[in-house]
Amino acid sequence: MIALLIALQFLTRLPVSLPGMPTPEQVGRSLLWYPLVGLLLGLLLWGAHLLLGQTPALLQAAIILALWVGVSGGLHLDGLADTADAWVGGFGDRERTLTIMKDPRSGPIAVVVLVLLLLLKFAGLFTLLQAGQGIYLLLLPWLGRSLLPLLLATTPYVRAGGLGQALVDHLPRGQLHWVLGVHLLGMLLFGWAGLLALATALLLFVWLRRALLLRLGGTTGDTAGALVELAECAVLLTLALSL
Repeated sequence: MIALLIALQFLTRLPVSLPGMPTPEQVGRSLLWYPLVGLLLGLLLWGAHLLLGQTPALLQAAIILALWVGVSGGLHLDGLADTADAWVGGFGDRERTLTIMKDPRSGPIAVVVLVLLLLLKFAGLFTLLQAGQGIYLLLLPWLGRSLLPLLLATTPYVRAGGLGQALVDHLPRGQLHWVLGVHLLGMLLFGWAGLLALATALLLFVWLRRALLLRLGGTTGDTAGALVELAECAVLLTLALSL
């Protein structure tokens, strides 16, 4: 259960306390719980939708998006912002890209990318809610956080001593396959929508992983966060357009 608490504490702003300093092995095992944390976030968003009842879809979309950002603490948005700045400012150079990514300041590219992403998420949420498909809120953070352990298990981590180093070094790869398999089967219970969401997320995963390998030779914590945000947005828009 310590590994689950670590995952909850890292991926959310829920009031979770650890009994002590976790070991590197426990930190690595927490990756196995990332998909479940994503599902819990999805349940929270769906629950908010149900509680809002007959509230107009436009207002619901704004409230749910604010909750979505707030409960995750903007963690992955920060990674996307740093990645966007570095990707454009790095001019294709690996070391320059990594250096810019470490800068905590956000440039104009980061601001533009975040505004566009949140605008697209808001429009997608409004479309889903207006069509009465609020149940799809379960899929979005669930899928996004399921991609994180997959990325870290299959892609070199290029920031020595970075946030993800302990995760990568101590990830129980032997157990990861069946954990992801169980969650995959759960997503397929959504039928055609689940299959469409999975296909979209995996296509984006393959594309982004290839881009990361070509530019950086692997991934960092920031680019992992960017993957989550881009995957959530891509799946949300795909489901909205399919209605």
